[in-house]
Amino acid sequence: IFLKLLVRQMQSSKMSFKNMMVAPHHLAAKTGSDILKEGGNAIEAMIASAAMISVVYPHMNSMGGDNFWLISDKNKKVTAIDACGPAAENVSIDFYKKHGFNEIPSRGALSALTVPGAVSGWKLAYDYSVKNLGGKLPLSRLLFDAEQTSKDGIAVTNTLKNNLTSKLSQLIDIPGFKEIYLKDGKIPEVGDKLTFPAMSKTFSMLIKNGLEDFYLGEISESIISDLSDLGSPLSKNDFKNFKASFVKPLELKVKNARLFNLPPPTQGLASILILGVLNELPNSYKDDVDFIHAIVEVTKVVFKIRDRYVCDPKYMSQDISQFLNNDYIKNLANKINFQKAMPWPDSDIGGDTVWLGSTDSYGNSVSFIQSIYWEFGSGLILPKTGITMQNRGISFSLDQNNFNKLIPGRKPFHTIQPALAQFDDGRVMSYGTMGGEGQPQTQATIFSRYAIQNLNLQDAINQPRWLLGRTWGEETTSLKIEGRFSKETFEKLKLLGHVIEKVGDFEEIMGHAGAIVTNPNGVIHGAYDLRSDGDAIGG
Repeated sequence: IFLKLLVRQMQSSKMSFKNMMVAPHHLAAKTGSDILKEGGNAIEAMIASAAMISVVYPHMNSMGGDNFWLISDKNKKVTAIDACGPAAENVSIDFYKKHGFNEIPSRGALSALTVPGAVSGWKLAYDYSVKNLGGKLPLSRLLFDAEQTSKDGIAVTNTLKNNLTSKLSQLIDIPGFKEIYLKDGKIPEVGDKLTFPAMSKTFSMLIKNGLEDFYLGEISESIISDLSDLGSPLSKNDFKNFKASFVKPLELKVKNARLFNLPPPTQGLASILILGVLNELPNSYKDDVDFIHAIVEVTKVVFKIRDRYVCDPKYMSQDISQFLNNDYIKNLANKINFQKAMPWPDSDIGGDTVWLGSTDSYGNSVSFIQSIYWEFGSGLILPKTGITMQNRGISFSLDQNNFNKLIPGRKPFHTIQPALAQFDDGRVMSYGTMGGEGQPQTQATIFSRYAIQNLNLQDAINQPRWLLGRTWGEETTSLKIEGRFSKETFEKLKLLGHVIEKVGDFEEIMGHAGAIVTNPNGVIHGAYDLRSDGDAIGG
């Protein structure tokens, strides 16, 4: 009864006529909101919040990870940023084979083989803000909260403790990990304090020397020194030669809206295709069973395309535009069987991520996502800078015949991608989630519940969700469904042939979603996920 009352109580989204910030940790949301209240724009708020969340959600993201941006300005122009770092110039399949590996190690120094792109993404967005959106706030203000909080300490959350508990056996022997995260050799309790003094000094250096220092200056020298000592293949040239870049966003028109997402190497194609195929299907869902079955079956069809083709666009065998052709999408829709579940092959894509959204009083909106791939990434924490290195490069294959094989300088496949929609009536929706394979499914679910089923934005996120496939280290590829669905729903899905696994009522593997919608009348709606430690804060 208490759970039902809680959900009912939380069904209304936050509203404001000024601005809105959404993040999966309340302190990151507050940091971004404070910037907006001081007159900052959506990009400035996002940089501040992204820096802050790398401190307060260290198991999910870091300066040692990657990020992607979608920016919708007051004129509805959408700009995309790809801040995905490539594989080191000195790594190769032979490099790992000579070390005795048939696949890239998932943790430790040899899993830290791609350049962290996050800070370069902040830099490119910051410059764009100054040039195009009137950005005026200095880095000293945008990075202040992250600098101070990493020095003063964070309170351990349930999600941080749970991830430490489940992953400690993989991470405890990696240099530097236990010194940061264990207290007297034990996992800290919820509410205990963790401090990151080396990370605080890194933020101080970024404020003093500028964001480019991460790749070209004193910070870079410290990073490379640590990486070399610890055995990572990344080198000075890898950092020196990398810069985030503007890319053309994927775009698709569906009923009443235009959808935007990131192109490869992200799985943004999967997210946008799922909604494209759903747009071709009858959407008069009679009940939860019809709704779940439709999205799950479309997901299967789309994931087969993703798993066959999507990688670094320089190496793709097919042009991305062919998959967004109307005839191609209609053909995919014809493959959906409404009476029977399609057999589902194994898939092994996981990952931990944060999605954040911001909307300012000037008409700009940002959909943003940042990640270190697995929980705690490579687990490698650089002693001089406090940076946790991502392990995104383990998505490469060491099979010479694999379409996503490891090649020096190649970008890794990314599960992360932010979503954005512009409605025909003038609304702008930025939305997203973490959760590996769950990201495209959850994006489609939230968009459909809001745009098609006309649910309140917060209710669209609160409602029970599901996940097809393997994520967050799960061993099964079953259809995982939260326990709040009715018994009849579970039984009918089983009769359709779905392999069902019932999970908790508010299960963290479903991701930490969020969304912001701006309306033509000026009111802004913000919604966050009860499965997270987050918040939606309006100015």
